[in-house]
Parts: sequence; structure tokens; C-alpha cells
Amino acid sequence: MFGPDYKAGCPSCSAIADGFNGVAVHLANHDVQLMAVSRAPLTKLQAYKRRLGWTFPWASSYGGDFNYDFNVSITEEQQSKGETEYNFQPRNPIGALPLPPIVSEFAAKCGTDAPTFMRDRPGMSTFVLRDGVVYHSYSTYARGLDGLWGMYQWLDRAPLGRNEEHGIWWKRNDEYARS
Repeated sequence: MFGPDYKAGCPSCSAIADGFNGVAVHLANHDVQLMAVSRAPLTKLQAYKRRLGWTFPWASSYGGDFNYDFNVSITEEQQSKGETEYNFQPRNPIGALPLPPIVSEFAAKCGTDAPTFMRDRPGMSTFVLRDGVVYHSYSTYARGLDGLWGMYQWLDRAPLGRNEEHGIWWKRNDEYARS
């Protein structure tokens, strides 16, 4: 959602995270802790969290391996060699295939370039603590995250559905015109 070199969080990831506030309290009362994790330094994450009015827990893995361990982040060297996978598929080296224009558009909205933007991808993992040991129990990526995107659950049931004929229509929650 927010790489260390970004100026702002990814608009798509931010739209997903908008739904976390309402869900977190219910999960916590069912012995489940929701925690977002991004590679940006904590001060950047806290400022962005305040900007968007979020209250859910958000940790920084800046300088750590967490995001790399779960295949949602890659190094610049890995990116250039194409030695990684995402969503259970090998990633192509940057430059091997043309990137869709949407990637540059999202990168610009985050204040970075397309290759830097592509080093951090969305994912969700779950863990369980049993007898003092943490176990990884589930991960999903890309379209597997659609179920977490609250607005799409509503739009998929609306008469016009997602109605995305004109590309990216959503914005960060503080970027819509207030009436």
C-alpha cells in the first residue's frame, strides 16, 4: 500500500483500507486482530492514517523482511532480474513486457515512478498464535483481495455493477468534492 519512497499510499489499497475501521472492532471481539503492514517509515504511515481518518492498527516493516517474506515486496535487483513471484506466478523483469498505462497512473498518484511502484504489491496474510508459536495460515494477492474491497461488494449488487468503462474512477476518501 505504501512503499518507502512513496509520497502517498496507493489509491486502490487506500480504498480497500477505508473499510478496515468498521470491521476491526468486530474482528477484535472475535479474537482476531486486524493489522495493516507497509514498508514506509512509521511517521509517513501515521501522517497518512491521520489524513484519511483511519483508526485501525498499521505497522511499518521499514528495514525488515516481512513484506519480502510474503512475496508482496521485491528489491530493485530482484526486479531487474525477474527472480521473484507474485500471486503464485513468476514476475517478469521490468522492461521485459510493457507495463499497462494504469501502472504509471497509479505510480504518479503515489508520487513515484512505475518501477518503484511495482516493487510493492497488495496482499493479505493471516497468522495464528498457538502455544507461543506464530504460524502462517493463509495468503492471497491481486484479485483475491476483492472480497476485502467493501465498495465493490455494494457495487456488484447495484443495477450498473462496477460500471468501470472509463477506467479508474475511485479516489482517496479525502479527494472527492465535498458538497
